Amino acid sequence: MQWSDEAIVLSAHSHGESGHIVQLFTPAQGRHAGLVKGRKILSQLQSGNKIHATWKARLSEHLGMLQVELVRPYAALVMETQAKLSALTAACSLIETSFPERDPHPEMYVMLEQLLDKLASGQAWQRTYIDFEHLLLIELGYGLDLSECASTGARENLIYVSPKSGRAVSADAGEPYKDKLLKLPGFLIQQQSATIEDLIDSLKITGYFLEKHREHIAHRPLPSARARLMQIMN
Repeated sequence: MQWSDEAIVLSAHSHGESGHIVQLFTPAQGRHAGLVKGRKILSQLQSGNKIHATWKARLSEHLGMLQVELVRPYAALVMETQAKLSALTAACSLIETSFPERDPHPEMYVMLEQLLDKLASGQAWQRTYIDFEHLLLIELGYGLDLSECASTGARENLIYVSPKSGRAVSADAGEPYKDKLLKLPGFLIQQQSATIEDLIDSLKITGYFLEKHREHIAHRPLPSARARLMQIMN
């Protein structure tokens, strides 16, 4: 068995004297593990780095051996900025802990690479990170519906999100329950600029539903890297 593909490194852990078990995210293979030999290769295996990988094994169910070649060192490009490094780490951790192994999610791969490009380029990256988490919810089968009010069908004055249904709620319909609803920033449903408070409220929405649905999917809480990102954003 063998395949070759581009990949994003999600994590690498020591195995034996000179080996590393590496978790990759690829367009065609999804999340896929393999064993890399050699101490000198470790610098290429930082979370977020883009590589070209070749995986080989006698049987498909085996761990297999990986040969890797660095394509772009995203980790080094964001290392000096704590917020960017936290966003990179959070994104990789969410991918690793949300999807079953060898389950392809090509749109998610494209979104992750777009986020890494934004982080490395010096452009504003916060909106792209929020889009990443929204797509992650969709890929997990729990996408949010912010198109109309869950109670009335109204498409205007949507300012809340129902924590039960993941649907938008209008100001009038939500008034009696506003203390129990999530705040919906306007930039998520129309073209307008976002304040830092808007970005934080957006992360609270996606974080709430990722936490809620991961209990059924992964049976684990959100990774600690996601919590660190929220702390930095605050």
